[in-house]
Amino acid sequence: MSTISASKAKREAKKAAKAKEGKLKTKRLTKKEKEKLAQQGDVESAADQINKLKLQQDKDGLSDRVVTGVLDSLVTSRDIKLSSVSLLFHGKVLLQDSNVELNHGRRYGLLGENGCGKSTFLRAIAEREYPIPEHIDIYLLNEPAEATEFSALEYVVREAEHELARLEKEVEDIIVEDGPESLLLEPLYEKIDSMDPATFESRAAVILTGLGFNSVTIKKMTKDMSGGWRMRVALAKALFVKPTLLLLDDPTAHLDLEACVWLEEYLKHFDQTLVLVSHSQDFLNGVCTNMIDMRLKKITMYGGNYDAYTKTRTEQETNQMKQYHKQQDEIVHIKKFIASAGTYANLVKQAKSRQKILDKMEADGLIQPVAPDKVFSFKFPEVERLPPPVLAFDNISFAYDGKKEHNLYTDLSFGVDMDSRVALVGPNGVGKSTLLKLMTGELECQAGRVSKHTHIKMGVYSQHSSDQLDLNKSPLEFVRDKYSHISQDFQYWRGQLGRFGLTGEGQTSKMATLSEGQRSRVVFALLALESPNILLLDEPTNGLDIPTIDSLAEAINSFNGGVCVVSHDFRLLDKIAKDIYVVENQTATRWEGSILDYKKKLAKNVVL
Repeated sequence: MSTISASKAKREAKKAAKAKEGKLKTKRLTKKEKEKLAQQGDVESAADQINKLKLQQDKDGLSDRVVTGVLDSLVTSRDIKLSSVSLLFHGKVLLQDSNVELNHGRRYGLLGENGCGKSTFLRAIAEREYPIPEHIDIYLLNEPAEATEFSALEYVVREAEHELARLEKEVEDIIVEDGPESLLLEPLYEKIDSMDPATFESRAAVILTGLGFNSVTIKKMTKDMSGGWRMRVALAKALFVKPTLLLLDDPTAHLDLEACVWLEEYLKHFDQTLVLVSHSQDFLNGVCTNMIDMRLKKITMYGGNYDAYTKTRTEQETNQMKQYHKQQDEIVHIKKFIASAGTYANLVKQAKSRQKILDKMEADGLIQPVAPDKVFSFKFPEVERLPPPVLAFDNISFAYDGKKEHNLYTDLSFGVDMDSRVALVGPNGVGKSTLLKLMTGELECQAGRVSKHTHIKMGVYSQHSSDQLDLNKSPLEFVRDKYSHISQDFQYWRGQLGRFGLTGEGQTSKMATLSEGQRSRVVFALLALESPNILLLDEPTNGLDIPTIDSLAEAINSFNGGVCVVSHDFRLLDKIAKDIYVVENQTATRWEGSILDYKKKLAKNVVL
């Protein structure tokens, strides 16, 4: 990973400013033109400020993270052991005095509530702000592939060729500096041998196909792709290059269920070190060999997958509470004896002895009670019950260009009522999000009829809902300004946001500095304010932590209106879906089994 230095960035900015100034001198500007340029400058300045906040940089383009850490493992080792690990972001302590151990070949799931600093921690590792040996190459997947004129396949193959050249250059440098006997050479030779340039194209094609590309889209230039598809290209590059330390920040966020299953099966065989942030419990169970828990500004390491972590942690906390209560009872007993000792010489001596025991217990540190996880309960407001049919499709047909031969849907009949809990599944590109847009009326079908109840009110949560947020404002400012007709009182809006788990500093910090999950909570709060009687949720779990996803499932189940969901989270769908429809072959067909049966079917078709 490389970052442009602040001084270089400043030089480039000055050069651009001079060029712009030179152009302006070539003609005399009118007053209106000057005002327009000033406004553009303000917009550019605001956009630049937001971008720096997103990149976790200060006003000078430097990292806004402060870290400490000591390397305890051998410099030549592929294991990474760090002690005295701390992390501050915008002056807020996220980690303090922790130990981190990443053993080569292990796959770690990084856990923690929204806003605890998981993404910030990964970025600090990727930028080598912690003392990680240079021979350990790191790749962080947190942004899409660049928009280029190369196809998806060409992009991945070119990146693999660049990586091979980098490895060969590194071998040459080590031989020159340390000699041919250096311990750093063996892992490099292993990696070079495993790359096999003759098979670059075929192996890259297998990965891209697994991630949802077909014979047409694999040849599409990355500049013509959406951000979600370019994220898949970046993920394909990461998997193909196989860095020694791979950091994946919510890699399933832009994938459909089929691609999620493929990725889960692929990562089970990943033989380098993997650190993964995922909010999908079944994905963590399938992939991870270890868990890292970021909690209460500390890191705790656990062996096993997510289920093993919850079992171990529950046992530890049960034992801790037993010891806590035992110690508290002992303290009460000692204090009671001391208080009743009076002035009797023999009892006073015993009381002093007991006091010493009490003082030693306090000096050694008293056992603390278990700090429970924050659990927030989502709640969608009660709505008017509407008699069926609420929303019905009668033999509809639709194509974006209106041409019958390009139909996404042909003669589709489908409906959503107040009791519906519908899950739409199927690969990307078959029209799941399109079906939601047909429901809202954002798109109109070319044939057939869409019937809607006159009092229907639909609330939509989409993958791009957070785009409506002004990232330069705090959540409190944003909701108050957007709904100023409801209330100007900050305390009122604190309560509204708090209902969806956004509290304290999360309400007053600029939204560009918040995690994706925290911004999602703002969107859910806005959605609830609209009081819809039909909820259309397109990937609602992206960025949410596991307890919040459970709360969302409870909110959906207790909601007295209808719900239609598109999601890649098998656990959420298992909790809420009454009806599962597979979208493919220009229609939506009811799946008779459970969502886990559907996952098993997809797993059987995986080709690695």
